[in-house]
Amino acid sequence: MSAKLAAELIGTFWLVLGGCGSAVLAAAYPELGIGFAGVALAFGLTVVTGAYAFGPISGAHFNPAVSIGLWAGGRFPASQLPAYIAAQVVGAIAAAAVLYVIASGKAGFDLAGGFASNGFGEHSPGKYSMGAALVTEVAMTFMFLLVILGATHKRAPGGFAGIAIGLCLTLIHLISIPVTNTSVNPARSTGPALFVGGWAVQQLWLFWVAPIVGALAAGAVGRWLFDAADEPDVAGRA
Repeated sequence: MSAKLAAELIGTFWLVLGGCGSAVLAAAYPELGIGFAGVALAFGLTVVTGAYAFGPISGAHFNPAVSIGLWAGGRFPASQLPAYIAAQVVGAIAAAAVLYVIASGKAGFDLAGGFASNGFGEHSPGKYSMGAALVTEVAMTFMFLLVILGATHKRAPGGFAGIAIGLCLTLIHLISIPVTNTSVNPARSTGPALFVGGWAVQQLWLFWVAPIVGALAAGAVGRWLFDAADEPDVAGRA
C-alpha cells in the first residue's frame, strides 16, 4: 500500500506541476506563449506519461474524482479511497509549493494573477457564471470517467488506455479552460487555491462537488454499460 500511495502522490505532483506549471510559466510567455492549446496538451501529457510510469503500481488515478468514479463503477475498493485521496491532495499541494518557488523567482510575479486556480464569475477566464461552471465540471468529469472505465475495460485493446485517457483530458481542457480554467480534479484545484487564498478558497467547493457528482454518475452509468457489454449475446437464438 505504501508504494501505491507514493505513486499516487508523485503522479499527482507531476500532473499539477506539469499542467499548472505550463499555465503559470509558459501560457502567456512574451511572443512564445503556448496559450490554451499548449496548456491543454501539457495536462494530457502529464497523464499519459504518469499513467505508463505509475499505472502498474497504483492504477494512476492522480485525482480524487477518478478514485471515486472507479469505486462507483465497481473497479476500486472503498477501503482505499481515503488514503488515495489524501496522497493525491498532498501531491497537488507539494507541486503548487514547488511551482510557487519557481514562479516567484521572476520579478513582478503576483498571486493575484490566479496561479492557475479554478474559478467562476469574475474569476472565470471567460467570465462564465457559477451555473455554467457547475454544468461544465460535472459534464466533463462524467465523460472523463466514462473514457477511463471504457479504456481500462477488460475487452479494450491492451496497452492503449494511457493514450486514450491523456487525449481525453487534453480535449476536456480545450473545451473548458475558458469556463473554469478546467478542474475535473479536486486535488489539482486545491493545490493552487491554498496559495492564492481568498476567492480561490471560497470557490473551491464547486471544484470538489461538481467533479465528484460527475464521477459518481459516470460510475453508475459505466457499471450498467460495461457490465452489459460482458453479457453473452443471445439475440436471434431460438
